Amino acid sequence: MPHRRILSFSFALAFIGLLYFDTSSLIAARPNVIVIMSDDQGGGDYGFLGNEVIRTPELDAMAGQSGVLSQFYVSPVCAPTRASLMTGRYNYRTRCIDTYVGRAMMDPNEVTIAESLRDAGYRTGIYGKWHLGDNYPMRPMDQGFQDSLIHRGGGIGQPSDPIGAEGKYTNPTLFKNGIETPMQGYCTDLYFDAAIELIEESVADGENFFTYIATNAPHGPFHDVPEELYQEYLEVDFSPILVNQPNPRRLKSEMDKLARIAAMITNIDQNVGKLFRKLDALQVRENTIVVYLNDNGPNTMRYVGDMRGMKSNVDDGGIRSPLIFHWPAKVSEMTTSDSLCAHIDLMPTLLDACDAAVPDDRTIDGRSFLPLLTGEQDHLPDRQIVLQSHRGNVPQKFHHFALHSPPWKLVHPSGFGKETFEGEPRLELYNLSQDPQQQNNLAARKPEVVERLKRDYEAWFDDVSSTRPENYAPPRIVIGTDHERETVLTRQDWRHAQGRPWGKDSNGFWLLEAPQAGRYSVEVIVHRGQPAAKATIKAGPATGEVSIAADQRRGHLTTMKLPKGKFKLSVDVVLGEETVGPHQVVLTRQ
Repeated sequence: MPHRRILSFSFALAFIGLLYFDTSSLIAARPNVIVIMSDDQGGGDYGFLGNEVIRTPELDAMAGQSGVLSQFYVSPVCAPTRASLMTGRYNYRTRCIDTYVGRAMMDPNEVTIAESLRDAGYRTGIYGKWHLGDNYPMRPMDQGFQDSLIHRGGGIGQPSDPIGAEGKYTNPTLFKNGIETPMQGYCTDLYFDAAIELIEESVADGENFFTYIATNAPHGPFHDVPEELYQEYLEVDFSPILVNQPNPRRLKSEMDKLARIAAMITNIDQNVGKLFRKLDALQVRENTIVVYLNDNGPNTMRYVGDMRGMKSNVDDGGIRSPLIFHWPAKVSEMTTSDSLCAHIDLMPTLLDACDAAVPDDRTIDGRSFLPLLTGEQDHLPDRQIVLQSHRGNVPQKFHHFALHSPPWKLVHPSGFGKETFEGEPRLELYNLSQDPQQQNNLAARKPEVVERLKRDYEAWFDDVSSTRPENYAPPRIVIGTDHERETVLTRQDWRHAQGRPWGKDSNGFWLLEAPQAGRYSVEVIVHRGQPAAKATIKAGPATGEVSIAADQRRGHLTTMKLPKGKFKLSVDVVLGEETVGPHQVVLTRQ
C-alpha cells in the first residue's frame, strides 16, 4: 500500500489486545452457533489484517479472542458461496451455478446445515440474504430455518424488490416467514436485532440455537448507507487502500463510493459488538460458536493484503476470506492455522462441534477443520480445493477456475462475465508460498505440475458434473400448495430469453410445477411509465390475455386455469412493434 505500511496477517494478530470475555460457567449441552457472513466485504477490509482506513474494532477484538484461518477460500460471487456453505458440497452439485436468471436456485433436495441442526434439536433462524431461491420449495423456511427475515433475490435494489419498496436499505420491506413486512430501521441493524430476539427466546426456553446472519451490506447499490458513519468517512483519505489510482476526474466519486462502503462495513462491525454484549448479558458466550467470514472478494479494486484481485476474480483476492472462529469453551484465543480450508468445510465443522450427524446419503466435499483450532491436530491430510464460477446455464470445463494444491495454484482467469471462452485454455501456475500476489507465472517452467493439476481439475469437473441425472437442469418453482398460496415470480428466477437479462427490453419465462390443476388469479406487474398495452400469458397449453393500463404498474388481472405437472409460464407485453417481458407476475391459487 502506498504511503503507509500495512502489517502482515500474522504480525497484526500478535498485536491485538486481549479484551474481556464472558467467564460464566460452561453450558454442559452442545454449543450454540452463530454464522455471520457479509456481502462483498473483501479479504482485506479488516483492521486486524492491516487495513488502517476502514474501522473494524469489534471484529479486531473478536479475532484476538478466537481461532483464525488465514487460508480460507470462498467462491468468486455470492450464490455459489452460499450453496457451498449451506450444504458442505461444491455448488455445481447443487444446481446453483450463477447469481441470477434462475441459476441461483438451489435444488430443494439438498440437505442444509439448518436442516441438520434443526433435526438435532436446535432452534434455527436466518436474517438477511439467502440468494438460493425466492419461492417454494427453495426458500430458507423450506430448507430448515424455522424463523426467517430476509430480502428476495441477490440484494436489495434488484428486480425482485417488493413493489413500492425498491432499493430501500433504510425502512425496507422484508419477508418475515414468507410474509411481506414493512420494517423500520436500517437493514443490517434489523437483521442483528431479529437474530438477538431469537437468541433471547432460545436461552429463555433452554434451547440451543443456530442463527445465520447474512448481511446484504456492503453490496451495492450504495445510495442508502448509515448516514452518520458516511459523514465521518467523507473526511477520510482512502488513497492508501486504492490498488489503482483512478482518473483524477473520477477520484471524487471513487472516494465517495468507498466512504459509503466503509460506512456499511463499520455498521456491521458495530452490530457484531452489540451481539457479543448480548451474549455476555445472557451468559452464553462461553459455549457459543460465532463464525465470521465474507462471501467473496471486495466490490471495488481495493486493498486485499498480499493478494491480487477482487469480486468475480479467481485470483486469490477474489476468493479469499478470513475465517474467524470464536468459541471460548474449546478454542484458545490467538489460535491460527494456514491449512487450506474453504466454504465447503463450514457445515461439517459445525456439525462436528455440535455432535450432529453429517448426511451420509450423498457426497460431502468438505471436512471438519475443528481439530486445527482445538489443538487436536497441527495439520490435516493434503487436499485440493477448486473454485469455479461464471455466467451461463451450464458450466464450461476450464472456464474461469482456480485449483489449489499447496503450494500450487493452477488458474484460468478467463472472465466471470462470459458464458464461455475461445480457443485453448491459457493456464497459469503460481507457487503461492513464494508468490502470493501471483506475479510470477511458472506454467512454462513447470509443465509437469501443470499437466498433473490439469488432470486433477478434469477429474473434479467430471465428478461434480455427474452428481445427479440432468445435473445442471434448473430447479422448478412449485405453485398452488398450502406452503405458498401466492407465488411472486420475479426476473431473479426467470429463464432469460431476450434482451439484457434485467433490462426493460428483456423477456423470459419461468419453469413451474403444479401438483394439481387449478384456477389462479394472475396479476401482471409492469415497469414504471409503461404505456397502454396488451399482455399474452402462456402457461403450458393454457393462454390468457390482460390489458395493461398506461402508467399503472399493478392491478392488471385475469383468471386462468393452470395445468398440472411441469410447464413454462411466459408473459409477452406487446408495445407496438416491440414485445417485452413483465416486471413481476403474481399467481394466487383460488
